[in-house]
Amino acid sequence: MFRELDGDVFVSPQITLQDLAEARSRGVTLVINNRPEGESDDQVPGPEIEAAARAAGMDYVAIPVTHAGFSEAQVAAMSAALERATGPVLAYCRSGTRSTLLWALAQAAQGDSPDRLSDVAAAAGYDLTPVRALLDMLAARAG
Repeated sequence: MFRELDGDVFVSPQITLQDLAEARSRGVTLVINNRPEGESDDQVPGPEIEAAARAAGMDYVAIPVTHAGFSEAQVAAMSAALERATGPVLAYCRSGTRSTLLWALAQAAQGDSPDRLSDVAAAAGYDLTPVRALLDMLAARAG
């Protein structure tokens, strides 16, 4: 269920409270929720995931992404969360796609190569084509 992106970053479709045990066994220290509350009736509410993650000794942050797209604030929040993580990170949304796209945007904003990011995402089963122009712009701006 967890797909490895780059080193210590995993992405996943919606997780359950039981999935946090697997995350902990993989050494995850930070859970990032990229799913807006109430997106579907079958999702576990973020506050429940947060409470269980914290009880298991993991940090938690919510950076919800709707289907409207990505903002600079979300990219900055993802960058900050990844930078302060003290170990492996698990980001999740409905399918893992928005988490992967936001991870890639955050990495590009730090100067990572869009081609490398596309290769990493593809190896995990995700396509960065929807945000490729943004990746190129962020990487160029990072310089």
